[in-house]
Amino acid sequence: MSSGSGADSAPAPQSAHDSSNGSTSTNAGTTSATSTDAAPTPTKGGTFSSLKIRNYRLFATGAVVSNIGTWMSRITQDWLVLSLTGSSAAVGITTALQFLPMLLFGLYGGVIADRYPKRQILLVTQAAMGLCGLSLALLTLSGHVQVWHVYLIAFLLGMVTVVDNPSRQSFVSEMVGPSQLRNAVSLNSANFQSARLIGPAVAGVLITTVGSGYAFLLNGLSFLAPLAGLLLMRQSELFKVERVPRGKGQLREGLRYVRGKPELVGPIVLVGFIGTFGFNFPIWLTAFAHEIFHSGAGLYSFFNILMAVGSLAAALLAARRRSSRLRLMILAGVGFGLLEVLVAFAPSVWLFSLLLLPIGMLGMTTNISANTSVQMAADPMMRGRVMSLYMMVFVGGTPVGGPLLGWVTDTYGARVGFATGGAVSLIAAATIGVILTRVVGVRIKIDLRGGRPHVDLVPRAAGERVPATV
Repeated sequence: MSSGSGADSAPAPQSAHDSSNGSTSTNAGTTSATSTDAAPTPTKGGTFSSLKIRNYRLFATGAVVSNIGTWMSRITQDWLVLSLTGSSAAVGITTALQFLPMLLFGLYGGVIADRYPKRQILLVTQAAMGLCGLSLALLTLSGHVQVWHVYLIAFLLGMVTVVDNPSRQSFVSEMVGPSQLRNAVSLNSANFQSARLIGPAVAGVLITTVGSGYAFLLNGLSFLAPLAGLLLMRQSELFKVERVPRGKGQLREGLRYVRGKPELVGPIVLVGFIGTFGFNFPIWLTAFAHEIFHSGAGLYSFFNILMAVGSLAAALLAARRRSSRLRLMILAGVGFGLLEVLVAFAPSVWLFSLLLLPIGMLGMTTNISANTSVQMAADPMMRGRVMSLYMMVFVGGTPVGGPLLGWVTDTYGARVGFATGGAVSLIAAATIGVILTRVVGVRIKIDLRGGRPHVDLVPRAAGERVPATV
């Protein structure tokens, strides 16, 4: 089941709680499981605790199969466009078209997710994604594929994602309940990154042996797995959430709700900047493989695998955490931007490759921390609209950032393009960190503990520690 973005991932591709009320997010979450029909939720912790729930286990199994296909298709699509056009900007345009619908219509997808049963929505959207993959396979295998075909299918996929993304993100809480939500969100990211280890490697082999068309074909067929998982779920074991009736002003209601909660605004703004400027890896990695290191699709796939290793490690570590904090999200965002600037000027392919591992870790840590905090802090009846805004900001900025940084990369070179994206991410994370610390009334304190630097947040007027929710 495509996790898109990231987001769980964006082209890929997910914590701040209200410091004045540490129980806010918990109280919001516990109202989501009000039905006596809901299955009992495991209370014990552990990295894979949410997989004890049958419905989520079916969901995750189907997702890893389709995510492998999605990564195969994504790598193959980027390389196909570069082969057809020879332009990094064209790769950026393809990515932008896939995420433009999220920017234009993303909030409407959240309204649909809050109004209708999410399982039924996902049956339709996953089938539509499979058909898009099969269509691109047919065009490529027949030898008739042109770059405008790829553009069109990327746009159609984006239209489906508008509804699929908020429905899938908010459906997680209905499968696992509030006590396992944090763990399930982290495992979703681990699932996506595990597929990222396999998909690019398989894509590289297929591109160099039998051609791009078969990668697209396997991607289309991979959506049979999530469809089977959704059909096999026991609806009586889902945590019931009250549906939002049709009414006027629901988009404005969602925006007003988010605007009044700093613990939602901060993470959403941060992932907006990082998603727009820092996650343009299809542009930079293709350019580095092709122009800087003078290699082909195999090296591009290798770069993606290394980032996936780092991202997977971060997702598994996040699954073990019992809470997320503002400082973790901010520090990960700052480190992510800083490392992108440094890796842009790596003199050798081996140093460049090595630095991709921590970039993957820090990018995923930022994403998961923001995603989890937003889901935990959102009221269940608002969660679809809140997550649609989150995803709209996270991946919706790609139509702006993709072509812009593609142009910078084509005009000034891959190193300048990569460094530019990292610099904007670094400045944004630092600025938002300063703003959020002022909002919650704390300051940053740096000291040495055990011979190592330690960053903490303390109240401005006293030496007491801030509550753990900060």
